[in-house]
Amino acid sequence: MKKYILILIMLLTVKVALAQNTFPYDVQLTPITIANLPGLHSYTFAQYNGKWLIIGGRKDGIHARQPFNAFPNAQNNTNIYVVDVATQQFWSTTVNNLSTGLKEQLQATNMNFHKDGNTLYVIGGYAYSVTENDHVTFNKLTSIDVPNLIDAIIAGNPITSYFKQIANSIFQNTGGQLGKIGNEFYLVGGQVFTGRYNPMGNPTFEQTYVSKIQKFTIDNSGTQLSFSNYSEVNDAVHLHRRDYNLVPQVFPNGEEGYTISSGVFQINADLPFLYPVDIKSNGYFPQTQFNQYLSNYHSGKVGIYDQENNRMHNLFFGGISQYYYNGTTLVQDNNVPFVKTISRTTRLADGTLSEHNFPVEMPNLKGAGAEFIPNTNLSHYTNEVIKLNDIATSEFVIGHLYGGIQSPMTNAFSTNQTNATSADPTIYEVKLVYNPSSNVATIDGKNPFTFSVSPNPTNDNTVRIQFNLPYVATLDYFITSLDGKMLDDGEIEGLQVGNNAMNFSLENAKEKIVILTFILDNKFYTSQKVIRNQ
Repeated sequence: MKKYILILIMLLTVKVALAQNTFPYDVQLTPITIANLPGLHSYTFAQYNGKWLIIGGRKDGIHARQPFNAFPNAQNNTNIYVVDVATQQFWSTTVNNLSTGLKEQLQATNMNFHKDGNTLYVIGGYAYSVTENDHVTFNKLTSIDVPNLIDAIIAGNPITSYFKQIANSIFQNTGGQLGKIGNEFYLVGGQVFTGRYNPMGNPTFEQTYVSKIQKFTIDNSGTQLSFSNYSEVNDAVHLHRRDYNLVPQVFPNGEEGYTISSGVFQINADLPFLYPVDIKSNGYFPQTQFNQYLSNYHSGKVGIYDQENNRMHNLFFGGISQYYYNGTTLVQDNNVPFVKTISRTTRLADGTLSEHNFPVEMPNLKGAGAEFIPNTNLSHYTNEVIKLNDIATSEFVIGHLYGGIQSPMTNAFSTNQTNATSADPTIYEVKLVYNPSSNVATIDGKNPFTFSVSPNPTNDNTVRIQFNLPYVATLDYFITSLDGKMLDDGEIEGLQVGNNAMNFSLENAKEKIVILTFILDNKFYTSQKVIRNQ
């Protein structure tokens, strides 16, 4: 790494204020008990005619810090569950009667999944494989006939005919997310993890971030599952994400897509990303001008679109986060604890993003690895974003939260008390209640850091960088190629509050066009394209 000496302004704080409420609803959670339904987290789900299909995930809490205790296969969920929340019933069957490839994958954790029509597609996941005699990230794509599998499990009939499976290296992925835009599936981010986890970096595992969006089509029409039209977009900086929330969106122009919300870990720090990335059919768009502070890991989430006011609202329920509220004080905890937060981000018609904290919280420190199962009786878009303006009542159920990790303390992982955590068996009915007078805390998520490059285009390997820093903190940089490869990285030292100017070398980056990204305080990212004429 190269280091540069240079020059920085004013103390940065995350500002919290009460602002006009762009979402005049209160959130109400009501627990629902289904006798003997087990607790699960990091599972896969689909629903059909009011019944939920639950596959995979784990029965224990957050994984242990010791390699020999991390992800024991005895705590894999080896059952497939059908849940009827209306009648408070459930049915189950074992995956052990399936073929080896199916039963190993379908008891994995953090699989990528998406329901398309009546078919649930499941990709990858991480678990112990008897076949490999090791913990692996599976390289499988599986299609599941949801209605017929649900009926078979309820009736106690054989289930083997309702699955198809193929293997390919592009499906080796855990902790990413799977979506669909138009006819193409989008496998976004994730990682390949092989071996036993440990927090000290000892050689008990191999880990590679996928750092890309992979697109393809799937043909499930015949007896043999297949995929085609594969393409990928790489970005070693902005797509270096796993265990995040992929939230379905309706953008201001009416286009459907997704937003990557937060996720972990930054390349140069064991901290979450704070800025979102929008995904549309014509590309991906990092929104580095805005930071989302209150929800950083995979948790229950739902997208709600107000077409009348052209506002897109995303709700997040509990989980794990670097920031949380203690009363009216916003706390930063770099151990990234369990939180009770229920929060919202909103995109206005002009694209402006904001973040808000609901006064109601989760009942306890829970929600990490849970899923929000939407009420499909409500009018919704093809990507399951709820159509708010089609709802005439002032109180309505938007869906249910099921499972996740529950913890008796905020930092069970960092204090090595993971055995105190557990998988939550609770189901919560989630209702919105119209309340135009409700107040919410609004966080100033604006990015205060920008920089300029001159000349640009340039005829030299050295350019002039200028910026104004709000406070003294770490300032790192990455140089990447247009196809997403990392070309150079480093840290800039000797900073001062205020205006800064420096000569910056591009010598180690040979490409004609590069992307220069600066990261202030492991918090604020900003990127610019730099063109060389030579």
